[in-house]
Amino acid sequence: MTHDDVSRENDGRDVVLCECFARDGLQHETAQLSTDDKVALIDRFAAMGFARVEATSYSNPQVVPQFADASDLLRRLPRRPGVFYKATCANLRAVERALADADAGRGANEISLLVSATDSHSLKNLARSRADQWENIRAMASAASGRFRLVGTVSMAFGCPFEGRVDVREVLADVGRFRDAGVLHVALGDTTGTATPRSAAALFRGMRSAYPDVVPIAHFHDTRGTGIANYMAALDAGVRHFDCAFGGVGGHPTRVKYGGGHTGNVCTEDLVDLFETMGVRTGIDTGALLQAVEACEAALGRELEGRVARSGLNPLRESAEPAESPGGAPGSSRAAAP
Repeated sequence: MTHDDVSRENDGRDVVLCECFARDGLQHETAQLSTDDKVALIDRFAAMGFARVEATSYSNPQVVPQFADASDLLRRLPRRPGVFYKATCANLRAVERALADADAGRGANEISLLVSATDSHSLKNLARSRADQWENIRAMASAASGRFRLVGTVSMAFGCPFEGRVDVREVLADVGRFRDAGVLHVALGDTTGTATPRSAAALFRGMRSAYPDVVPIAHFHDTRGTGIANYMAALDAGVRHFDCAFGGVGGHPTRVKYGGGHTGNVCTEDLVDLFETMGVRTGIDTGALLQAVEACEAALGRELEGRVARSGLNPLRESAEPAESPGGAPGSSRAAAP
């Protein structure tokens, strides 16, 4: 699958969730999972209804050893119809690896390209300035054009631990730079959990107004326990795509330190349970949620952070609330793609 017209994204669900456990989640882990374990988890996520799954990263194995098996994983991974399997690419060499795997018939069908909203974080995370990374992005997008769906990510879009507040105008300009490079899905990343519901709603409204042809994606970390609140604000601002990870795992690579405390993503099982209880259709089999959490906990050998895994699914979800908000009912601006 290479195009949206056959994607599960268009099957009537109100929101599209990308399960990030196997990439963003595992990059923060010191324990190395076997390729077989990763393949089994990714296929489990696809089987339970996710339209997008982060599968791996074409990272330098010296920096992020967790993904040294990227090509082997993609070779072994079963493909389910309508699912985008994403691989992260930080540089042109990573895109070349993605192209080689695609040519061999085993590649991802979606790749993400990364830029930081601040120079300090860019140097720390990518070892190059923003200006250099934008040259890199243009070369990467040109090389990958037509072969994958491209997703841009602006890290530190809401605030930076090194530089503090981030200029909203510069973040929106980054969205425009991605669009000019042919990247029409762009995630705004709250990388260290500095966003608030107010700032999340304002930035996404600004993005949808300035670039109505670009699909906005929310990628928030739950550093201060505000991730789901920020996602509700983004939903009301018209965002339909959200990233999450089972058990709230994830964060920066173990060998690239920034931020502190809890660094993980918004927790999948908590988010799905809330959406479904609100009457917002996720397309995810809620009956498989807790078993998926158990599989992730078994893989990592510890109890994870999700509340629903300990408390159970909301007993009222079977009589879900009408999915209405200031943005409207399902199918209106809150639930519709921009």
